[in-house]
Amino acid sequence: MQNAVQALFKIMPFLFGIGFIAPLIAQTMSYWEWEPPLGLSPIGFGLLIGGPWGLYATWRGRWL
Repeated sequence: MQNAVQALFKIMPFLFGIGFIAPLIAQTMSYWEWEPPLGLSPIGFGLLIGGPWGLYATWRGRWL
């Protein structure tokens, strides 16, 4: 069980990126009535930003 929790915490920045940042971007775009580029849905655009950002944070160990 300890190994499973440790593995989960190693990928937590990625999960945060797709589970929090992506919906936050989508909701912000909907609230301000911004259209995502290339005909994407707001959540699709949010995932394009949040997913790679979360992977970067997982790989580097920091968000910035």
